[in-house]
Amino acid sequence: METEGQAAEDLLVPEETYLTSGVHIGTQQKSASMRSFIYKVRTDGLYVLDIKQTDTRLRVAAKFLAKFPPERILIVAARQYGQKPARLFAQALGAQVFAGRFVPGTMTNPNLMQFTEPAVLVVTDPAADQQALREAMNVGIPILGLCDANNDTRFVDLVIPTNNKGRRALATVYWLLTREVLKARGQIESDEGFTQTIDDFEAQL
Repeated sequence: METEGQAAEDLLVPEETYLTSGVHIGTQQKSASMRSFIYKVRTDGLYVLDIKQTDTRLRVAAKFLAKFPPERILIVAARQYGQKPARLFAQALGAQVFAGRFVPGTMTNPNLMQFTEPAVLVVTDPAADQQALREAMNVGIPILGLCDANNDTRFVDLVIPTNNKGRRALATVYWLLTREVLKARGQIESDEGFTQTIDDFEAQL
């Protein structure tokens, strides 16, 4: 019979790592589209996300992103705590990143200096990054989104259920995604080949 320990070992990191970084801690509101990713509601009213699904989706997202030329991947992070991990993720992969304010027209207006034509978009929060989300929909490229319990996922093609507001949670998710994409691309052989830590990815206060 499978023990608890064995089940947990199937995760990309020890369950403890997900829990201590608060990846599973959602918001006090939940959207209809995120219902299937919710594990339970806590007594304080916070919705708890199912980390097994987070883990599965991170694997799927990594394999998906590994298929694209790195320079055609665009990562967007308007949220303060998402900016550093998004930058490091982009740096490690050779992708493009917009950390901070996203300039309207970046994907739709060829006259803009920062005009770019990505093949896939990664948003740190579909709500905070909705301008980029809208433009990606206009140009018809796939959208991956880190989605919290309250996010509307209507236009997100691949949802990664996670706390997308917490400093440590964002660092953990981007760190894992970076490692898994590098593995999927064959740039590193194993987890040990990835020397950066979650601490490296965490935004400073």
